[in-house]
Amino acid sequence: MAQKRDYYEVLGVDKKADDDTIKKAYRKLALENHPDRNPGNAEAERRFKDAAEAYAVLSDAQKRQRYDQFGHAGVDGPQGGQGFQNAEDVFAAFSDMFGGGGGGGFFEQFFGGGGGSRRGRRGQSLKVDLELTLEEVASGVKRTLEIKRPEPCTNCSGSGARPGTKKTKCRTCKGHGQVIRNQGFFQLRQACPDCMGQGESIDDPCPKCSGRGAVPKAVPLNLTIPAGIETGHTERIAGQGEPGDGGGPPGDLIVVLHVKEHDVYTRYGDDLLMQSRITFRQAVMGDEIEIPTITGETVAMKIPAGTQPGEKLRVRNHGLPRPDGYGRGSLVVQIQIDVPKKVTDEQEELLRKFDELDGKKGKKGGKKTIFEKVKDIFS
Repeated sequence: MAQKRDYYEVLGVDKKADDDTIKKAYRKLALENHPDRNPGNAEAERRFKDAAEAYAVLSDAQKRQRYDQFGHAGVDGPQGGQGFQNAEDVFAAFSDMFGGGGGGGFFEQFFGGGGGSRRGRRGQSLKVDLELTLEEVASGVKRTLEIKRPEPCTNCSGSGARPGTKKTKCRTCKGHGQVIRNQGFFQLRQACPDCMGQGESIDDPCPKCSGRGAVPKAVPLNLTIPAGIETGHTERIAGQGEPGDGGGPPGDLIVVLHVKEHDVYTRYGDDLLMQSRITFRQAVMGDEIEIPTITGETVAMKIPAGTQPGEKLRVRNHGLPRPDGYGRGSLVVQIQIDVPKKVTDEQEELLRKFDELDGKKGKKGGKKTIFEKVKDIFS
């Protein structure tokens, strides 16, 4: 199998190119290699598909980051780049650029042509926001969303016409679905404003859907969300948006994920930070304590002798799973030392004795005793 070309090379842009530069480069290549402009040219169609595949990755911030880090291996597969088998796949994926649900709109607007053929309009995409807990991010989760979207009307089978009647040819475009406007020396071919490019009109609309061919309906959708997702991550689920018109493909469902803040852990990429309080004795002499993890388990952590207030200790492989599926981050524990606000006479005497055994450093060079330092820090 031939090795894939670098996506930046395909589009002819620098690796530091911004989104606008990438989009302009893709539009230029799409125009130059559009199938309507290069009929029967297999090489032009290949360049057209390669440019679309490169744009599908580099125009998506998440995919572009994975591609920059891991190359093609980071974006191949179900969550990676989008493969295109033919030009129609490209038209369906980028209908906002090519117009409607087909490939003619964008091209014809600038160059004319198209022969009056009609393509069904692609359905609108839907966007939903989904909130996750940090525990769900740590393990991955399955969720069922209820999406309210137009579904084909059962009364008219989606035609929009009253049962027993049919659509009629549009009087404005004579059934072509397009009209031609003269602008100076140019002729612009556009979708008919009366029939919205369908070439047909409804004289007797369906009473249930009022001629729209669809009615709102709540549809359950099962999602499997992998572990390690970050706030702002976007998943595009093909074909789960609004239905298309005139046989056009449905739109997509765009799910934007948000991770709630946690009471114990603060997230830093794949690492988790938490606070843990220990006694003065544990800090001085060292100890081993149990630390709770995000999965609900506990893990033993060694406190080295002489641990300082605010010091951070790392427990490896107990953070969040990495999005690439290789390993986990760390659980970082920031140490806070508990010092009693009041001490008994016996405790004070022991602290002073400790200072004396330490060589009475507090009496040399004006340095404070250990007892005075503790009182200064925690008073």
